[in-house]
Amino acid sequence: MLLAAIAVLSACTQPDQANPKMPLTLEAAVAGEWRDPANAARDKWRHPAQTLEFFAVNPRQTVIEITPGYGWYAEILAPFLRESGHYVAAVINPDSAVKDSAKNYYAKQFNALDRKLQAAPGLYGNPQIRLFDEATPTFGEPGSADVVLTFRNVHNWREADTVALMFRGFFDVLKPGGTLGLVEHRANSDVADDDFSGYIGQNQLIAWAGAAGFVLQAASEINANPADSKDQEGGVWRLPPAFSLGSKDRDKYAAIGESDRMTLRFIKPGTALGAVQ
Repeated sequence: MLLAAIAVLSACTQPDQANPKMPLTLEAAVAGEWRDPANAARDKWRHPAQTLEFFAVNPRQTVIEITPGYGWYAEILAPFLRESGHYVAAVINPDSAVKDSAKNYYAKQFNALDRKLQAAPGLYGNPQIRLFDEATPTFGEPGSADVVLTFRNVHNWREADTVALMFRGFFDVLKPGGTLGLVEHRANSDVADDDFSGYIGQNQLIAWAGAAGFVLQAASEINANPADSKDQEGGVWRLPPAFSLGSKDRDKYAAIGESDRMTLRFIKPGTALGAVQ
């Protein structure tokens, strides 16, 4: 295999210079000097503290982040969960990719995230990377996670026709009463099968989660951006940070900012289920 099925990142015996001596508050984790400056510069669009507070993430939980990319949220979550919780990054196994280009892309992300977390074990503690097969996604032992989080990924699963499989995997790994926190580019309405703009309809996404057994507990406008018209060339990728159209209208898209996003909190029904809002 290209990579082991599960890679556990072990802490070293010598603390690194970025290691805070006390358990971190969420605000301290977001303000951490260890964060990549380019990542921190996007806080005004991604609102990490407010988003994680809305998802009711606390430092004693087991939190699984689905396809965390190069670790934007891992830089916050792993230190926040280091003392009493557990951060798990669920990454697509490159060996399961059909195309070589996708295999190389997934391997690049895995290696970058692995390097990031291993570079500062005193800071990140003992996080874990779990590889999953996109066609048969399993994210851990059933009922083992308190929270599953995913940021701007559902449009990829829709295009790969794996939405139902992914949501079922989330449902299975969560404890009864566990939380699914989800942020996604928001279309103005449901999108058609041939729409590859990167946006998803909010009601459409709620229905997909509901089909897996989830109950919508609350929706937030934390990551809304009414300046995003969502109907222009290049889809969501024309906007920062991608700027897929290059220099074409770059100043206009920079002024608009990052995409309009829905922020949804779902619950797996069970003994800890609160009142639906």
